[in-house]
Parts: sequence; structure tokens; C-alpha cells
Amino acid sequence: MKVGFIGVGNMGGPMCRNIIRNTNHEVVVFDLNPDAVKTCTDLGASAGASVADLAGRCDVVITSLPIPKVVEDVTLGPNGIAANAKAGTVFIDLSTNSPATARKVHEGMRAKGIPMLEAPVSGGVARATDGTIVIMVGGDATTFEQQLPLLKSFSGEVVHVGDIGMGSTAKLINNMLAFCNAAAAAEALMMGKRSGIDLKKLDAVIRNASGMSAGYANLSTKVLAGDYRPTFALDLAHKDLRLALEMADELGVPGMIAPQVMSLMRMARGMGLGGDDSASVMRVYETTVREDVRA
Repeated sequence: MKVGFIGVGNMGGPMCRNIIRNTNHEVVVFDLNPDAVKTCTDLGASAGASVADLAGRCDVVITSLPIPKVVEDVTLGPNGIAANAKAGTVFIDLSTNSPATARKVHEGMRAKGIPMLEAPVSGGVARATDGTIVIMVGGDATTFEQQLPLLKSFSGEVVHVGDIGMGSTAKLINNMLAFCNAAAAAEALMMGKRSGIDLKKLDAVIRNASGMSAGYANLSTKVLAGDYRPTFALDLAHKDLRLALEMADELGVPGMIAPQVMSLMRMARGMGLGGDDSASVMRVYETTVREDVRA
């Protein structure tokens, strides 16, 4: 089978490379960054000349893209997947989308006879690299079963959550919870700093007690080392949380916590930190109380 992979950056790159390593499929890649393409071709993939070229050559086309607008352009644009893939090609989108965007893309693909799965992922770059990423899939059950071996080749857990739109729903709810946990972790660590407790010992307690969460673990690792190089950029986290809040508004769910986290992210982005790691929400606290949190 010939598998095309569009978007082989921070997240897509390691997932694509796991497909290359773990399957016998012929893999074709496309990305605007030639260095990202080279990391995959060095392992045996070939490079597509364009989205249209890749789409017309492959049996399955996978995308991992940063924002919904880019997903729409790549899938439904005149030089995109729907316009150039042959009928029967399977399309799998790993991007974080709104449910509405996922359904719009699905309609465009269906009109061309292209089955689609939306399959957003969670776990960050580290788990994308080691192949333990979690995939939440929306789409036709038969298509899901057919593509499950491919999805398992670069993940640790694959859950079919329902029809198109439900994958995005699951991803946005999960990310909203993670961001809220991370914001609470920033507040807690600043309390610890100002109390005078040994932050390494506090961290050891939390990691083995009821306060532990993936949001805490990711933020504290960055903050205590003073390392805000992006593994998941604040701008992307802000985009995901905005989509989650839009969904909550559509569903009539009152926001008591997540909107406050959005305000914290906006403050950090206002400080020029959007390109840094999402853990940079801590720097709002550090700037406000004029004290750095380091272990």
C-alpha cells in the first residue's frame, strides 16, 4: 500500500517515521519545510512534489496540520486532496479541528468518493516519537477497522469514539482539561516558591500524590528547569482552547474554569510568548509577583 503523509513537522514527523519503521508500506511525504521532509526521506520515504502530486499517487493520505484553515485549504482547495485523489483513496486527518470543520471536510471528501477518518492525537512530541500516542477516531466503523493496523503502527492506544466530529470533540475536551490542570499547576508551584518549600521535594510529593496529572507533569518539567523551548507552543494551545470554548458555548455549558485559563494564555501571548512552550503561562505569575520558579 502507498501511504502519503502531509505535514511532517514536530508531531507529524515522528508519527510518519514510525509508519516507515513499523510497516512495509511505501511512504510519500510532503511538507513546506525541506528539512522536515529530509528526516523522513533519510529513512526511506520518497518526497511528493506537491499536495496534488501526493494525493494522486497514494492509496491512503494522512495529514497532520496546525490549524483548521490550513486543513480546509489542503483538503478542499483547488490544488488539494479532494480535487486530486482518486475515488476510493482513504483520507485520515490527525489534526486538531473543530467538529464543524471535520464535518465540512468529510462532506467534501464524500462528494468525491473518498472515505475519511478524523483521528486527532494526544500525548505530545515525546509520545509521538516513541509510538505511544493516543488516537481518538471519528468516522465509519468499517473504514476504521480497515485502517486500524496502520493507525496502530504509530500509536499506543486507538479509540473509535463515533461518527465524524466525535474525534474532534474528544480531543478538544481532553486538551481543555489538560490546559486547566497545567494552569492550576503553575499557580500551585508559585505558591510553593513563595512559601519557601524545597521545590524538588514538593514536586516529588505531587508526582506521587493526588495532585498529579499529565498537565502538571508537562508544566513542572519545563518550569522547574526554566526551559520554555516549545514542544507544544502556546499559540497552538490557545487555538485548541479557543475551539473548546466555542464548542462549550454551542452546547450551552457554562465555563467556570476554562475561560480563566484562556485569559491567562492571552496574557502570556500579550507578553510575546506565543511561540514559546505552553508552559509559559507560568511566566505570567513570575512577572506579576517578580519571582522566578526554579528547582
